[in-house]
Formats: sequence, structure tokens, C-alpha cells
Amino acid sequence: MLNGIGGRTIAEAQSRLSYAEYRLWRAYRARRGSLNVGMRVESAIALLATMYGNTHRAEGAPPFDLYDFAPHHDRPDLTLEEAMRQWG
Repeated sequence: MLNGIGGRTIAEAQSRLSYAEYRLWRAYRARRGSLNVGMRVESAIALLATMYGNTHRAEGAPPFDLYDFAPHHDRPDLTLEEAMRQWG
């Protein structure tokens, strides 16, 4: 049994979830992010730590980013700036 889906197995949840409800949950997650509370807390704390670290870093030290403080988040292969340069 999985607690994240009302204490049901995946097969039970799939049999009870309509396609319309699935689409609503998908849209919610696309807009609001993961339903995993731990990951959401980690993201928030990492954002605060990044801001604090960049405010107090030594002169000439490279800036911190979110992924320096969020060990369970995957660092993207490209930054936004790199992607814009490559894809024009």
C-alpha cells in the first residue's frame, strides 16, 4: 500500500482515478510542482541558503546556486543562458 494515494495500491488507484481527474492532477503538478512535502521543504530551504550564502560569500568566490544546497534535486545539463545561446 502507498500512503501517497490514499492508502491504496497503484493498481487500485489507477482503477478508481478517471482520466479527467488524472488530467486535473497533472495540470496541478505542472503549475505547483511535486506533491512530495520533503522535496518542497528541501527546495525552500535551499533557496534561503542560496540567498544567505550569496549575501555572505567571500569576495571573488563563485556564487552559489540552488543545487549546491539541494542534494536530492538533479542539476540541469544546461543553464537557461546556455540553452538560449545554443538554440538561438
